[in-house]
Amino acid sequence: MNSSIAPPVGGTRALLQSLVPSLVPSERRVVQACIDEPDRVASMSVAELASRAGVSPATVVRACQRLGFEGYQQLKELLIRDAAVADETGSPAQHRHPVERVFERAIAGIQGALGALDLEAFDGAAREIRGSSRLLIVGNGASLAAAQSIGLHFLTSGKVCENPVDIISQHVAAKLLKPGDVCLAVSDSGMNNFTLRSAQLAAEAGATVVAITSYAKSELAEIARFPLVAGADFHRWNDETVTGNIVQMLLLSALHSAALGDAPGAMAARAEVYDEVLTMVTRPDEV
Repeated sequence: MNSSIAPPVGGTRALLQSLVPSLVPSERRVVQACIDEPDRVASMSVAELASRAGVSPATVVRACQRLGFEGYQQLKELLIRDAAVADETGSPAQHRHPVERVFERAIAGIQGALGALDLEAFDGAAREIRGSSRLLIVGNGASLAAAQSIGLHFLTSGKVCENPVDIISQHVAAKLLKPGDVCLAVSDSGMNNFTLRSAQLAAEAGATVVAITSYAKSELAEIARFPLVAGADFHRWNDETVTGNIVQMLLLSALHSAALGDAPGAMAARAEVYDEVLTMVTRPDEV
């Protein structure tokens, strides 16, 4: 497996989740078994996993290789490694307060969320944004809030950017980008047609496309020069919880920090913004 994409400790399931949609159905059953029962699969032989997934042993090996592993043994070793550092609190979830359960599941999801993230791509994206002449941020549907929020953060750090909500405006702005500009496209699924169109127009115009998505083989990831993949494993518990895409927002915040944390003028810009906000929220008699 390529060392640049090897999952960090605790991140193997997240990596599998980000890649499973790209597999054929028989291979998907193999990987889904690893996602659903990683501890059990870690003790299985190839033949046992094949029987569990209803496929041939050759399909198990092929699925592992399609994911980028050297073979089933390497995948097992990663599952065993992750199991060794899994949460050992053992507190029964059913006896805990709903607020505690939501936060505990969020923490567990976040801890393994970076399993599919290519850190070199992240660093490259940060450099491109820092040096860009023009920054366009697009996001729609469930990703709109995250795109709007990070756009405000870039503005308050002195990075002038465009962050249109209107779809037509997004497409027009993307088409007018040039080499040296960056389009930051945010789509959890990587399949939102409106966001995909903006990313495609930006790429055709010669701009650099940075994608924030949960799935490594999504169409948006294929378009992007820098696909930043994280958060697929987070959805395993989030289906019944209205929380928003926490991992997506954290990744965007990290990208903002890496791109502008030490940029000339960023600190001064943030100080000016703070003074202005303080003026808006402070009563005249408190000044």
